[in-house]
Amino acid sequence: MQRNQGYLSLSRRNLLSLVGITAGSAAMYQAMVTLGLAAESSYKGPIQLEGDPKGTSVLILGAGLAGMTAALEMRQAGYKVQILEYNDRAGGRNWTIRGGDIITEMGGATQECRFAEGLYFNPGPWRIPYHHYGLLAYCKRLGVQLEAFQQLNYNAFLHSSTAFGGKPQRIRDIITDFRGHVSELLAKVTNRGQLEGEVTKEDQEMLLEALRSWGALDKDYAYKESLHTSDFRGYSKLPGGGPGGAPLPSKPIALSDILTSRLWASLANFTLFEYQTTMFQPVGGIDMIGKAFAREVGDLITYNAKVTKIEQNDSGVTAYYEDTKKPGVVRKASADWCICTIPLPILSQIDINVSARMRAAIQAVPYLSSVKVGLQFKRRFWEEDDHIFGGVSYTDLPISEISYPSSRFNTTGKGVLLGCYTWNGTHSYEFTAMPPEERVRKAVEYGAQIHPQYRDEFENGVSWAWHRSPFTLGCAADWSEEARKQYYDDLCQIDGRIVLAGEHASYIPAWMEGAILSSLDAVRRLHQRVVGG
Repeated sequence: MQRNQGYLSLSRRNLLSLVGITAGSAAMYQAMVTLGLAAESSYKGPIQLEGDPKGTSVLILGAGLAGMTAALEMRQAGYKVQILEYNDRAGGRNWTIRGGDIITEMGGATQECRFAEGLYFNPGPWRIPYHHYGLLAYCKRLGVQLEAFQQLNYNAFLHSSTAFGGKPQRIRDIITDFRGHVSELLAKVTNRGQLEGEVTKEDQEMLLEALRSWGALDKDYAYKESLHTSDFRGYSKLPGGGPGGAPLPSKPIALSDILTSRLWASLANFTLFEYQTTMFQPVGGIDMIGKAFAREVGDLITYNAKVTKIEQNDSGVTAYYEDTKKPGVVRKASADWCICTIPLPILSQIDINVSARMRAAIQAVPYLSSVKVGLQFKRRFWEEDDHIFGGVSYTDLPISEISYPSSRFNTTGKGVLLGCYTWNGTHSYEFTAMPPEERVRKAVEYGAQIHPQYRDEFENGVSWAWHRSPFTLGCAADWSEEARKQYYDDLCQIDGRIVLAGEHASYIPAWMEGAILSSLDAVRRLHQRVVGG
């Protein structure tokens, strides 16, 4: 908020932030829709491919979700389909690491996961927003069982190494107190008549009523310690039974302390459209989605196939590839058309004869850096000691966040946390440069500042740096607004007999939904080209 000549001036961004923090995520999204800033998935139902392809063949490069979606739909429409996949498994970034798995990064760093049976870690995608209709439709169609993913847990932590003596604060306290203090300030501005000319007198009265409700303000529009505010932020002594069962109120954190701590910066994670409840995860690991697709199209996949060259002419496309288990022997696969889902950092290094515009687009898009670390502990101390069941704690430490498992609640035995999730920036590159075992050690070291139990309870861990991933060389496409204007349409065109698909060819990069929607769009346009002559 900015003041201008005694009047309250709210930019559109500030207005959205205020609405989101004070009114909640639902109101935030509705405001974004009203202002034209949010949209739901474009998925409108199963793809309809009318017309006979007459045995036309399609070569699909990559057996991630985009490639397998295309294979599933095109085979059902009558196409002859084959898939080349670099890995020895289907799914691409839709991947889960379990005990006994051996993983190797670029440079040869190899890890063996030692998680206990039934525990797992998703190094790539790990959650599904409720508005990713395409992905949810395929999960239902393919029989993938889903459970709730807990994104927001008010009992999780916000942590700053330089505020509150380094002591983590409950999300509930920060979000409630910040909302309360901001509501009190806005109520004062409204009562002083400083919104006159901005809203009507009647709207000012309704605004005051709303602020009192949202901000847990008293009759004088003040936010202060009381049993009423404790109904939102929690009590210093919880209600109980018997003669001593009366609750005691908790003391709100001062606004200046919240502002100085900058913990408020993490609150946007609870209002962003992408993270609004309900979110989902497949029961047993995110790769249950890739495995479900593979049950349908696995017979079409040639695994361990490293594509080295892609040629096309007026009659078809040929891909040359090596068997990664038997390098040196070059094989080839040919078809009438090609859907290429190879990530752009890999594709940019492959000899492919496409137009200059397509080639420029392939080379124009950098990929995000991301590192994840999974940590196994002897017991689920976050539940037993800290009463955190699912959700995410955020910190200014290099690990960025800690995510608690959204399954097996309130059970005994070992558990696995997402102990580090970097997303671009300095910390991500620093973690990428470390050996895998050093990343794990650092995740434990930093995490112990939030959960001291780390020191005694940690058992083993595994990490993955996406810029050292041999099959992607990065996490996901990092489109800038300028790059989209200049290159996006060229990237999505059917170039001769080749069309690209994947999250990079969508407006939902880094999400599985983007891969699926891009694939369906490519399939639809290619089919129209085939049956339309």
